[in-house]
Amino acid sequence: MTGKKSGPGKPSIPKTSGRKLHVRVKSARGRTVGQVAWLERQLNDPYVKEAKAKGYRSRAAFKLIELDDKHRLIRRGGGIVDLGAAPGGWTQVAVERAGPGAHVVGIDINPMEDVPGATTMQLDFLADDAPDRLKDVLGGEADAVISDMAAPATGHRDTDHVKIMALCELALDFAQDVLKPGGAFVCKVQRGGTEGQLLKMMKTSFRDVKHVKPPASRADSAEMYVVATGFRGRDGDR
Repeated sequence: MTGKKSGPGKPSIPKTSGRKLHVRVKSARGRTVGQVAWLERQLNDPYVKEAKAKGYRSRAAFKLIELDDKHRLIRRGGGIVDLGAAPGGWTQVAVERAGPGAHVVGIDINPMEDVPGATTMQLDFLADDAPDRLKDVLGGEADAVISDMAAPATGHRDTDHVKIMALCELALDFAQDVLKPGGAFVCKVQRGGTEGQLLKMMKTSFRDVKHVKPPASRADSAEMYVVATGFRGRDGDR
């Protein structure tokens, strides 16, 4: 597959335009209509195909690639914390883009295979001791905190929105505690925007705050990302 180069040494982004062959999945005993639809979507998704070709563990890797291409989130040789890292696609991209000398830490409540060049931890970010354990492993300040965390969906949009916003608020608290001045924060939210108070906090702590839906995020998904750059520093540092 051909793709547009995103910079020297950077992975290509799969093209999604033009005529394509569409793979159809025949119904099979034991498969629900939903399972057939999901499998068909996977087989026809250019990001899924490109992820396999590039060795990424999930198509979600391209979301971070697209976000970083546009907003310059990951610094060479920097410290990056990846919250909700499993299966490891974002962690892989962070290692590639931060390069030699970087310190990438990925955590998730679910088990994940080690990512070469990163420290991975099976850890519930909601546990009381999780932030301190993360800081110990990081061993200093971070240049970026990236979060693709999401709570299990209930199917009730308002409930799911509240749950994902709570995770984002906790991730923001952690980011404000570990980021270097000028650092970046990325967090998954849902369409409908970030609630007012949380957005206000972000604008107080960062020079630039945007809502972004990267091309790799499926059009029918309610997910978006809040991208905050130019961390102003902790109160005592300003």
